[in-house]
Amino acid sequence: MNIALIGYGKMGKMIESIAVERGHSVILKIDIDNLDDFTQKNLKEVQVAIEFTKPEMAITNIIRCIEFKVPVVSGTTGWFNRLEEVKRLCTEHNGSMLCTSNFSIGVNIFFEINRQLARIMNCFPEYSADIEEIHHTQKLDAPSGTAISIAEGIISEIPRIREWNLAETGQATSIPHETRHATSLPIHAIRRDSVPGTHSVKYTSEIDDIEIIHTAHNRKGFALGAVLAAEFIHDKKGIFSMKDVLKY
Repeated sequence: MNIALIGYGKMGKMIESIAVERGHSVILKIDIDNLDDFTQKNLKEVQVAIEFTKPEMAITNIIRCIEFKVPVVSGTTGWFNRLEEVKRLCTEHNGSMLCTSNFSIGVNIFFEINRQLARIMNCFPEYSADIEEIHHTQKLDAPSGTAISIAEGIISEIPRIREWNLAETGQATSIPHETRHATSLPIHAIRRDSVPGTHSVKYTSEIDDIEIIHTAHNRKGFALGAVLAAEFIHDKKGIFSMKDVLKY
C-alpha cells in the first residue's frame, strides 16, 4: 500500500516506521517545509493519506484529500466542532475518511468499557462522575479529544448529566461529593513533561469510589492504530470509525 503522511513530526515518523515494518511504502511526506508538494499530481499514486497535524490545519488537509479522491485517516483533534461539516463534504464527493480522537486499540477498548460502566451507573444517582486526563506539555488542546470522547460516552448513557466542563487549572481532582453538580461532568486536564497520555474516569459516592484508568506507555499504540485504520479504509468508500476497524 502506498501511503502519504500529512504531518511528519514525532507521530508521523513513528507511523512511517510501523507502516514500513508492515510492508507498506511511504511515498509522500508533507510537512510545514514542503506544503507546496501537497498537490493532486503528487498524490496520484497514493492509496491512503494519514494526517497528524494541528487543529487549525486539519480541516483543510482532510478536505483536500477528499477532493483529490484519496482516502484519509486523521488523528488530529481540536476541530471536531466542524466534523459534521466535513462528513457532509465527504459524502458529497463520494470520498473516504476516518477521523478519531484516539487510534490506540487499548483506548478504544476503554471507550467501550466506559460506556458500559456508565450504563450501569445510570441506575445509581448517588454516584457522581469526573474525568482526568494527563498529557505532555506540548499538547495544544485541552481537554484532550480522547477525554471529550469519554465524556460524550458517559453523557450518552446518563441522561441526568447534560454537559461536560473543563475544570479550572489547579482545581483539586477529588471534588467533594456534596458540592458536585449532577448535571455537569468535570474534566481535569493536566500537563506534565513526557506523558504520552493517561485517562481516568471516577465515580464517587459517600461510601466508595469506582475508577477505570487507561495509561499509554508510549506513542506506538497510536501509530499502530493509525496504520491499521489505513489498511482498513484504503479500498473503501464512506465514513468510518475505529469500531469498524476493530470489529467490536
